[in-house]
Amino acid sequence: MDAFPAGSSGTSGTSGTPLNTVAVVGLGTMGTGIAEVLAVAGREVVGIDISEQAAAHAVAALEASTARAVRRERLTEGERADALARFHTATDLSAAADADLVIEVAPESYEVKQQIFRELDGIVRPDTILATGTNALSVTRLAADSARPERVLGLHFFNPAPAMKLVEVVSSVLTAPGAVAAVTELATALGKEPVAVGDRPGFVADGLLFGYLNQAAAMYEAKYASREDIDAAMRLGCGLPMGPLALLDLIGVDTARTVLDAMYAESHDRLHAPAPILKQLSEAGLTGRKAGRGFYTYAGPDSGEVVRDALTPVEGARQARGREVRAVGVAGSGTMASGIAEVFAKAGYDVVLAGRSEEKAVAAKARVAKSLSRSVDKGRMTAEAAARTLDRIVPCGSYEAFADVDLALEAVAEDLEVKRQLFATLDKVCKPGAVLATTTSSLPVIACARATSRPGDVIGLHFFNPAPAMKLVEVVRTVLTADEVHATAREVCATLKKHPVDCGDRAGFIVNALLFPYLNNAVKMVQEHYASLDDIDAAMKLGGGYPMGPFELLDVVGLDVSLAIEKVLHREFREPGLAPAPLLEHLVAAGCLGRKTGRGFREHARR
Repeated sequence: MDAFPAGSSGTSGTSGTPLNTVAVVGLGTMGTGIAEVLAVAGREVVGIDISEQAAAHAVAALEASTARAVRRERLTEGERADALARFHTATDLSAAADADLVIEVAPESYEVKQQIFRELDGIVRPDTILATGTNALSVTRLAADSARPERVLGLHFFNPAPAMKLVEVVSSVLTAPGAVAAVTELATALGKEPVAVGDRPGFVADGLLFGYLNQAAAMYEAKYASREDIDAAMRLGCGLPMGPLALLDLIGVDTARTVLDAMYAESHDRLHAPAPILKQLSEAGLTGRKAGRGFYTYAGPDSGEVVRDALTPVEGARQARGREVRAVGVAGSGTMASGIAEVFAKAGYDVVLAGRSEEKAVAAKARVAKSLSRSVDKGRMTAEAAARTLDRIVPCGSYEAFADVDLALEAVAEDLEVKRQLFATLDKVCKPGAVLATTTSSLPVIACARATSRPGDVIGLHFFNPAPAMKLVEVVRTVLTADEVHATAREVCATLKKHPVDCGDRAGFIVNALLFPYLNNAVKMVQEHYASLDDIDAAMKLGGGYPMGPFELLDVVGLDVSLAIEKVLHREFREPGLAPAPLLEHLVAAGCLGRKTGRGFREHARR
């Protein structure tokens, strides 16, 4: 193998030559975006595509995007002119002869990519670094087929390349460290955040992301929830920029299928086996936005405008009419109970807040008072409105006070026996026709319903924490829930200005069923020493648009809570891939539960 010079600095190749000239092979959306990043950052760029039309389209796209940058004052006219002058196109690989770095962004096919690398071996200089933009194929396999495997690595940008900060720098067992250092320095110079990863399908970000997307597709295919509700649940419940099905359409259903096939070939984990609907859509040509239709229908090919189709819900189409709800009983005195009581009181409902003792109920109301005071201080409501809201909440130490409520909602400990006992009590004290609801996030709603003599009146209303701020409510109906009870839940959510999503009574509902396997897989990555906590968190925030990295989120949620939910999911679905990661179990056994104990995956200041 060629040696890299000791102590070399700057963005340089094997001979110390700066990576000033870069060839980008493949001028689709990603290749064009990478070319733009390089040209704007001062590199000479040769864009190569066998299609003259693709090359012309890349030039037009670069002209349009840099013009927008000038209008937004991100570039000057002079900088734009210089960037455009640095970008040239060609239709033959020989144009890469003088490149210091070649980045191929060809279709995800071993045959296509191997052919490109074989041709480049006879064209480029001996010190040129060859990078593949694959996110699904083995970098090692591509390198082994090259005459210069020590200079082959992965350079995985994220779409859209000009906006996304993350770049995964992928080395194989054959890659020379100097090549990795050179492209890492280049990525940093481009204003990106490079993360070093090993060679496995999906790397970090896509390795976690595509498993989650696949489960969402399977959830939709099973008709468990509508596409709109699945997407809304993950946007509103997890703060994600896009729902999983809309994201699959953006990425390309066929691309997702290719990535998952590669992941499954290595992991043999059924959670990575592409959901059949991905194959069906791909083979029908319904590959997402680029085709004008995928999970959703769009105004046209390459359009992001969703248009109505036969699956779009019709507003006001529900036939059942809900029951009248004026007074609400909230059982519990913790954070969730006080938050839900605040939400109902703000919406004008009279609220009875019952704890295991009157003292606990009074303390819960005091917590509401503090929350309302913060809202007043921030100008979100007037002091008069806060006072009226607080006056609507009556604390008490007995569930007998629920005798006249129209809706009784429990937010007690996540323990099935505790909840069943409470529902048996509610059955006795609540008037006929009162709706009985549970806020459980993981336990079977039907088990609560069967503890009563009126299971048709029982439904799940899963609020998210903090209840006053989070817009999502999962409305969980059992096989016994009456239509008018379901309608009542939807109408109440509308009054509360919450967004209801319908789902069936199975472990995790929508959000937790998709979120916690993703978190568990992140733990497995660390457990297998594939990547560090910091790199995984950075990859998901920068590459996936997540508001928090998985380990930040696990420490906030609580490792014990996360483990309990993982166990419930594993018991329900019996999927080996859903078994809790041993590292998670070990940390919980050691009392490292996250922020609440001062230590989880990271150290935290004790509150």
